[in-house]
Amino acid sequence: MLVTDSRPRNLRWIHAGPLLYGDWGTSRLYVLGLAFLYTAHASVVYLAAIGLLMLAVSWAYTIICRCFPDGGGVYTAARQLSPTLSVVGSTLLLSGYIMTAAISVIEAFHYFHVPHHLILPLAVIAIILVGGVNWLGAKSAGKFALIIALVALGVSAVMAVLAIPYFLKGIETVSFSYFLETSPGHAWVNFTKICLALAGVEAVANMTGLMKQPVDREAKRTIWPVAIEVVGLNMVFGLALAGLSFTILSTSMADMEMPDEIRLQNTRSAFIETLPADYEHAYSIETGFEFTQDQLHTLPESSILAYQLIEEHEHAVKKYTNASMRIIAKETATNALGESFGNIFATIAGITFGLLLLSATNTAIMAMVSVFFAMAQDNELPKALTKLNYSGVPWVGLIVSVILPVIVILVEQDVTVLASLYVLGVTGAITVTVLSSAFNKELEIGKLSRIFMWISGLFLFSISLTIAITQPTSTMFSGTLIALALGVRTVRSSAADKTGQAIDAPTTGWLKMLKGIEISIDPDKPKIMLAARGRYQSEYAVDVAKRRDATLFAIFVRPIRVLDLRPGQAPRIETDEAAQEALGTTAMLAKEAGVSFVPIFVTSQSIADEILDYTVTYGCDTLIMGKSRRSVFSRKLEGDVVSQVQESLPDGITMITRAAETPHILMPPGMGTGSSK
Repeated sequence: MLVTDSRPRNLRWIHAGPLLYGDWGTSRLYVLGLAFLYTAHASVVYLAAIGLLMLAVSWAYTIICRCFPDGGGVYTAARQLSPTLSVVGSTLLLSGYIMTAAISVIEAFHYFHVPHHLILPLAVIAIILVGGVNWLGAKSAGKFALIIALVALGVSAVMAVLAIPYFLKGIETVSFSYFLETSPGHAWVNFTKICLALAGVEAVANMTGLMKQPVDREAKRTIWPVAIEVVGLNMVFGLALAGLSFTILSTSMADMEMPDEIRLQNTRSAFIETLPADYEHAYSIETGFEFTQDQLHTLPESSILAYQLIEEHEHAVKKYTNASMRIIAKETATNALGESFGNIFATIAGITFGLLLLSATNTAIMAMVSVFFAMAQDNELPKALTKLNYSGVPWVGLIVSVILPVIVILVEQDVTVLASLYVLGVTGAITVTVLSSAFNKELEIGKLSRIFMWISGLFLFSISLTIAITQPTSTMFSGTLIALALGVRTVRSSAADKTGQAIDAPTTGWLKMLKGIEISIDPDKPKIMLAARGRYQSEYAVDVAKRRDATLFAIFVRPIRVLDLRPGQAPRIETDEAAQEALGTTAMLAKEAGVSFVPIFVTSQSIADEILDYTVTYGCDTLIMGKSRRSVFSRKLEGDVVSQVQESLPDGITMITRAAETPHILMPPGMGTGSSK
């Protein structure tokens, strides 16, 4: 018999909420500017429409979280219907996470107000550093996310108060003339462009595996405050942005009648008209063309002036699309308390929102790791992606998750382009989750609720279909990833068919040995707890237990965090080869020595707490631990487990520490004690 336990259910809504906000709430930092770019003063109408959609999706996810209390993102929801559909849905989500990491890190340095030529190298360094911190499994990254989310909420609240005058002015500027001058089809397409405001809601479904019971209640308390804040402040700041005096080509945002997307095309058209005939074909109204200084010198003066006007226009547009919340912070604070305070508050807001975006980058990278891990566990991707390092992090998946967004930003840094690339991944994954849940009759969903889920899912499907048709770059990006994933799946399935072996069948003998152990604990015998890995440690512990005629317990704690959880369930010993080998080695040595043995496998967010808990619970008088093999930096960042255990070890329990590299030499009778506390 193998003693296993999983204690991840300690996530309360008060902690899950900031984590969700750190992912979902960051979309505001670029959606507001993009909405104004595409639709000018009709942007508020669009934001209201997207707000209603966000509330509908929030409601749907409260049901999804209730139906999947062990984790219910797109992978789990779709897999109950079709493994192939789960691969498609997960890959769509993966494409969204890749672009989220890329756009968030680029936007972070826009908010930091970093010079343009430094953004790319700093963004690459930041992604690598995020990967490095997560390699160590540092809990400090999660604490950082909570702190920054709370600070960002505070800054947003101050901004909302300062923005009241512009909010009122923005209400006056609301115009419906855009819908009279624009075809319904074009208006619908522009709506689908800002649906990336939905990005992040999937995160809550993957958290349910750690939420306290009842999950239904905790999920609602997590989702609704965040949804209301995001929707409400999107409207407040969207109206404030529309009422700003910030000027683009001598026209303030409050006075702008025509969307800047169209105004930019007009500015470029005016430039083209000044060009000599042999240049006209080389310039695009939609995307533009960057002239070198040598080329500019060959142009007439009228063309040079027109080109400078384009640069000025594009620079102003990038200011409010790249960092709209910073622009709002500066304008509103300046209006209230003067220019000096405006600059200071803009800097504070820029740093805060920049850090929030870096936190979103971290969340996206670890979410990618989770998706890779889940798909590899089910043999949809290579098993190498499930390999865990000492800190319990899938290290191969982490490396891949760092490399992918780095490649993206090396190719493209324009926020508008990046946003267009990942909107299909966002809406597609949410669509698959909602429709899969609505279709699955095995789920306990009321008739009326199921109807509304069908309506929401089909509406989301129409959005995804529109994006797939009208934004070929987004379709190509997500489609390529899906094709690669399905291709790998086909190759692996073919290989399995040729060998006649089921890939996911356990092949190790360790697990059979562990599950076959008959546990018999004599209450009168001494009890020893082994919390160390390695053959030498096992030999030492077995020798001590034999000489003392004691029962030997061995504990293996697999550290996890919120995003380390595989969607659908916590890590299991059946898939943890390192745990099987560590406990199995001790089991074999104990059997040979005739020592009573109890193996324990635990998943937890705190290694030290579990070691202490089980040592005290089973009444062990001796605890054997290994000296830390991690670097000084890692121990400082994450904390040293041995020191944490020693500080809290109750009186009367002897603690023995020894290096894993030290071979065990048989001790003379009577030996086997260490320093006690």
